[in-house]
Amino acid sequence: MEFAAILAAGLRDWVDFGVIIGILMLNATVGWYQEKQAADVVASLKGDIAMKAQVVRDGQEQEIRAREIVPGDIIIIEEGQVIPADARLICAYDNPSAFAEYQELQQRQGELLNEKEPERDSRESDDDDDQEGHDDLKGTSLVACDQSSITGESLAVDKYMGDLVYYTTGCKRGKAFSVVTASAKTSFVGRTAALVQSAKDQGHFNAIMNSIGTTLLVIVVAWILIAWIGGIFHHLMIATPENDSQNLLHYALILLIIGVPVGLPVVTTATLAVGAAYLAKQKAIVQKLTAIESLAGVDILCSDKTGTLTANQLSIREPYVAEGQDVNWMMAVAALASSHNLKSLDPIDKVTVLTLKRYPKARQILQKGWKTERFTPFDPVSKRITSVCSCDGTKYTCVKGAPKAILALSDFSKETVNLFKQKATEFAHRGFRSLGVAVQKDDESWTLLGMLPMFDPPREDTAQTIAEAKQLGLNVKMLTGDAIAIAKETCRMLALGTKVYNSQRLISGGLSGAMQHDLVERADGFAEVFPEHKYQVVEMLQQRGHLTAMTGDGVNDAPSLKKADCGIAVEGASEAAQTAADIVFLEPGLSTIVDAIKVARQIFQRMKAYVQYRIALCLHLEIYLVTSMVIINETIRVQLVVFLALFADLATVAVAYDNAHYEARPVEWQLPKVWFVSVVLGILLAMGTWVIRGSMFLPNGGIIENFGSVQEILFLQVALTENWLIFVTRGGRTWPSWQLVGAVLGVDIIATMFCLFGWLSGPPEVDNPPDQAVQTASGSTSIVTVVVIWAFSIGVTIVLALVYFVLNKIPWIDNLGRQTRSRSDTQMENIIGHLSKLAIEHEMDTAAGIDFYHLTTKRVEEEEGE
Repeated sequence: MEFAAILAAGLRDWVDFGVIIGILMLNATVGWYQEKQAADVVASLKGDIAMKAQVVRDGQEQEIRAREIVPGDIIIIEEGQVIPADARLICAYDNPSAFAEYQELQQRQGELLNEKEPERDSRESDDDDDQEGHDDLKGTSLVACDQSSITGESLAVDKYMGDLVYYTTGCKRGKAFSVVTASAKTSFVGRTAALVQSAKDQGHFNAIMNSIGTTLLVIVVAWILIAWIGGIFHHLMIATPENDSQNLLHYALILLIIGVPVGLPVVTTATLAVGAAYLAKQKAIVQKLTAIESLAGVDILCSDKTGTLTANQLSIREPYVAEGQDVNWMMAVAALASSHNLKSLDPIDKVTVLTLKRYPKARQILQKGWKTERFTPFDPVSKRITSVCSCDGTKYTCVKGAPKAILALSDFSKETVNLFKQKATEFAHRGFRSLGVAVQKDDESWTLLGMLPMFDPPREDTAQTIAEAKQLGLNVKMLTGDAIAIAKETCRMLALGTKVYNSQRLISGGLSGAMQHDLVERADGFAEVFPEHKYQVVEMLQQRGHLTAMTGDGVNDAPSLKKADCGIAVEGASEAAQTAADIVFLEPGLSTIVDAIKVARQIFQRMKAYVQYRIALCLHLEIYLVTSMVIINETIRVQLVVFLALFADLATVAVAYDNAHYEARPVEWQLPKVWFVSVVLGILLAMGTWVIRGSMFLPNGGIIENFGSVQEILFLQVALTENWLIFVTRGGRTWPSWQLVGAVLGVDIIATMFCLFGWLSGPPEVDNPPDQAVQTASGSTSIVTVVVIWAFSIGVTIVLALVYFVLNKIPWIDNLGRQTRSRSDTQMENIIGHLSKLAIEHEMDTAAGIDFYHLTTKRVEEEEGE
């Protein structure tokens, strides 16, 4: 279109030049406004979930947004918080006087670095020395940080005075002051994220739009060549006569204007932006617009259990108490083995503390002056929480966690172990999660106190939502860290299917290759999953051709959220999960996700309707005008063609606000079908225009009643049939919105005014053979002729609607270009499966003084260890 503007300026068609520039500005303005409007709505919601930080400014503690932090700020890091910037630990929160000790530490480290400076490689970073540290300089651990999102370590890492803590990692224990060394963008994680963002990945949606645009450009170049060949046979000049459209460069200008739809990217982007704003009102924040298209095509939803399928409202039922133990003592120990940070209580810790209301004697025990000496939070490896406490000079090590983890503390008697396992299995079959409790007094042996059965009921709307999801062609798979019996019971309550497997079967279950992929594809869910299992499930489903959505909330879910075609951070998700996700939900439950999928499919339907409409428009005018140029040496004047292009974009921007239906199965572009249907519609439109034009060669003037102008009649007929085509391609399942009807009607009235008053019609063109009808010099057309054109255009639109309806009812056309979602390459999957069992072994021949590498089978012990 920009090239067309340059060509118009070169031909000194200033009206065309001005209108083309106006079209470009209009599209740019509309696109900018719609994106800004959506961005404003999303930004207002993002403010509610923006990361906060506690800083010390002007001698006082203040809460500010993390993005307002600057290097040099003193921030407070505490248990349960996501670290808002790279920072260096100064001292414990309850011991601010240790700042002098920190300064001394910095000085001593500086002296050691200066001593080693001559030996130091200039390429080593300062951070390397900081991280290596010196044991004699570290002192006491101040906090423990979960760095799994950076290093992959499952266990929390102890951080000492002077150590660096990193942006987006989570503090699992402790509370300390630290000084900011780098804010978010310049942090270790921020620099890595910048590298990822700089990678050029145009995405699926942009690839589709680019392919359509490129194809249309190739087609228009071919039509220009045909028009020029016909023009040469008609003895047309290159650029003269100057004020006439009948020359080769004007032919090229006309076809460029109509052949490449400048509004295509703008209208589709505006449609996505309006959809994003609507989703934001439904409490779903779209991080990138193209995620809407991905969500519309999702056919498998991998959902976590807690908070999504269940209500995340834990309650403790009647506990199992070991023989000879007191239930009040057990509840007191369970409470002691809980976090004391009331700001960020884990749901399990929270329900443990709240249950003390039912046990007044347990509360009396806790009032005896207990002191916590060391607290180790839950981690996915040990699967337990440990707290070392003291009371009346006696040390108690209090532990609660998964039953298997509690039994692994010591060699308990066989009868005790069997009874414990039996109770855990019984609770699991009833849908209860079991929490074992044990205590060690001083250095005595461990004592099993009992087990707390916890129940998290399914949400009231989950079963109905899953049934609705199945009707939409969605396959819901549950991924949970709970035991397999609990997972199966939950699935049974939700009518989700009970083909639930232990996640260990994915890695060490003896399956590989195609069998492993088949297991993942057919399973209803997996239990006892770790983050790497989620990632593996997503990867295998994608390899089978499925578009997969993944829900998650923790830092460990970030890799699988990033890997999924549409990553969804559920309500209450960590900042790391929100950053990795494509869409962030602020409302709990699966129904929110299913509603968002419906909206995404409606948005997709609007875009698809517009794309079909716009391709058909391009083909309509290209077919008619080129055949007209070649056969009768005639075209529609370039000034009128420019306004046809303007009207096409002006009216259909409102398609972003149209009422649309959603498909009952996952959607996809089906480009072969889009092109086939668009070509048929374009040919029919061209035939309709030729009927109008051919009638005017009749002796009675054909469609012209009293008087008229060929140029204006063609202009009005093309404008009406093209504008009304959007009502055909949008389908008839819903009524069009008033915005779309109003926009189209407004453009139709303006086009009618053009025809009535002969605006920009110019003198009648010389065609061969000549017209028999009476044409006015002013280009005006009688009102009777205008009414006939409207009636004829309505008839053409009805024919188009009937043809479109029939085309979509023919099975082979309806499925044209539809991809098979479950496709497998068994041979390749088996090859990869066998390769995964191989390892490279290094050996050295000491006699010959050489070393070499060779392939060997992985040891079973290594596989089990992994």
